[in-house]
Amino acid sequence: MKRFCLWMAVTLLFSGILPAFSAAEGSLTKEEIQVDGVIFQDGWDVQDQHRVFYEIFVGSFSDSDGDGTGDLRGIINRMDYLNDGDPQSGKSLGIEGIWLTPVFASPTYHKYDVTDYYKIDPAFGTMDDLKELIALCHDRDVKLILDLPLNHTGSQNRWYKNFVNAHIMHNPANDYYDFYTWLDGDEASPSGRHFDKVQQAGIKVETNFSSSMPELNFDNEKVRETALDIARYYLEMGVDGFRFDAAKYLYLGEHDKNVAFWTWYIEELKKINPDVYTVAEVWDGDGITNRYAVCMNCFRFATSQTEGLIAATAKGGDAGRFARETQRYLDELKAINPEAMNIPFIANHDTDRAAGYLSMSNGRMQMAANLYLLSPGSPFIYYGEEIGLRGSRGGENTDANRRLAMKWGDGDTVLDPAGSTYAKQTPYSAKDLLEMKGSLTNHYKKVLMVRKANPEIARGTYTALAFPDSKAGGFLSEWNGRTVAVIHNPTIETLSVDLKDATDLSFTEISAVLECLAGQGGASLDGTVLTLGSQTSVVLR
Repeated sequence: MKRFCLWMAVTLLFSGILPAFSAAEGSLTKEEIQVDGVIFQDGWDVQDQHRVFYEIFVGSFSDSDGDGTGDLRGIINRMDYLNDGDPQSGKSLGIEGIWLTPVFASPTYHKYDVTDYYKIDPAFGTMDDLKELIALCHDRDVKLILDLPLNHTGSQNRWYKNFVNAHIMHNPANDYYDFYTWLDGDEASPSGRHFDKVQQAGIKVETNFSSSMPELNFDNEKVRETALDIARYYLEMGVDGFRFDAAKYLYLGEHDKNVAFWTWYIEELKKINPDVYTVAEVWDGDGITNRYAVCMNCFRFATSQTEGLIAATAKGGDAGRFARETQRYLDELKAINPEAMNIPFIANHDTDRAAGYLSMSNGRMQMAANLYLLSPGSPFIYYGEEIGLRGSRGGENTDANRRLAMKWGDGDTVLDPAGSTYAKQTPYSAKDLLEMKGSLTNHYKKVLMVRKANPEIARGTYTALAFPDSKAGGFLSEWNGRTVAVIHNPTIETLSVDLKDATDLSFTEISAVLECLAGQGGASLDGTVLTLGSQTSVVLR
C-alpha cells in the first residue's frame, strides 16, 4: 500500500480519469506529492484491513484450459484486470482483496460440500496453482481469503464415511463416532432442525442445508481441533484469512454457543497470524450480526439485495437516511468491538444480482457503487457486478442462475454452471465496457481510485451529514488529523445544500466528482453552498 501512497496521486492527476484533481504548484517528487493541499509523504503507510474485496465464484470466472469451468489459473491470468500492481497505469479495477468461493475437492459445481479440505478440486487446478496465486496477490498487495465451510461437509468426505462405519460397528471408541451431530433413529428431532435417517447405522444425522451435507459436531474437541488444523495449514501457506460460511448454524438457534466457538477459533487464528482477515456469513439483521461482532467481522446484510439500504438509496432515496443508518450501525459496532469493521455489499452468490433491479443505463448501479464503495470499512464486490452481469433465481428456483459465467468478450471459454436457466444476460462484456468512456466498469475503477486517494473515507471517525428538506446527504470522516466530506445526491434533480446547516467545518475544495451518467451531473462549491447535479457524489476537502 505504501507504493500507492507515493504514486497514486500522480495517477489521478495525469491519467485523465479524475479531472477534478489538480496538482499543487511546483514539481512533484518521490518524497512529496501534493493534491489539493494534501501531502502524501514517503513512509506514509496505510496498509491495513480496510480494503475493497472482490468475490470470485471460481467455477464461473475464467477458464484457462478450455473445459468450460473457471479455475485458479484463470484467475491468475486475469490479475491484470483485477489489480495489475501498478497504480500509475489506471488500467486495472484496483481491487485490494480477493475472496475465493470454496476451492476444495467436492462433487458439486459450488464446492460447499467438501470431500477433502487438503486437496484442490481438480476442476480448479492444483495446490501449486493456489500457491502461485497467493504469491501473485502478495506481490501486488492484494489479500487473498478462502471460503471455509465448516458447518457441514459433503457426505462423500472420508470423515463422514468413518463416522457411519463407526456406528454400524457400534464402536463409540472410534475417533469419528461423534464427529457429526446425530440422534438415535427413533429419537424425536429438535424443533426447527432437520435430521436424515442413516438406515444401516440406525441413527439420524443433522442435515439442515441438504441431505448430502451432514453437520459437524462442534461439541467434540476433535472436530474443533480439526477445523483449526485446516485453517492453520492454509495460513501457513500464505492465505490471508477466511470467509466463514453459515457461521450461525454450527449450533442452530443457539447464538451464544456459536459466538463462544468463534471467539475461541478467531483467537487461535490470531496466534498463527495476528493480522488474519476474517469475515462471517451471519445472514440476519443487525441485531443478530452484532452479537457475533464481539469476535469477528460480519457481512452487513441490511445493505444488500433489492430492499437493502444501498438499493433503496440508489433508486433516488434519501442519502441522509443512508448516512444516519450507517452511523448508527458503526456506533453499535464500536461499542461492541473497537476493531470491528463495516462490511457492506449489494449482492453475492446466494442473492439475485444487483443489475436485475439497478440498471446501469439510468445511473442507479453507478450510484450504488458510489454509496457503498465510498463507505468506511471493507466493502465486497461480487464478480461481474462492475459489468452489470445479471442473474436471478427466478421460477426455476436454482442458485446456479446467480452464479453465471463472467462475460470477458475475448474468447474466454468459461460456461454457465450446470442447472442454470437464466437467459436475459447483459449484452456487454468486460472488454466492451473497458473501451467505453463513462461505462459502468470505468465508473467502478474511478470510484476505487477516489477511495484510495482519500484514505480517511475507509478508516476515519464517521459523522453523518443530513440537510433539511433535502435527499442529499453523506458524512465527515476524520483520520490522522485530516477530514474529508463525502456527499451524495442520488436523485435525478439538481440539489443545492448549505454545508453550514450540517457542519461547522469549512471546505474549500471539491477534490473528486463522481457523475453516475457521464456529462450529466457535476458539482460546484460557492462559499458554503454546494450544488450537486443529478446522481452525483463529491469528496470535499
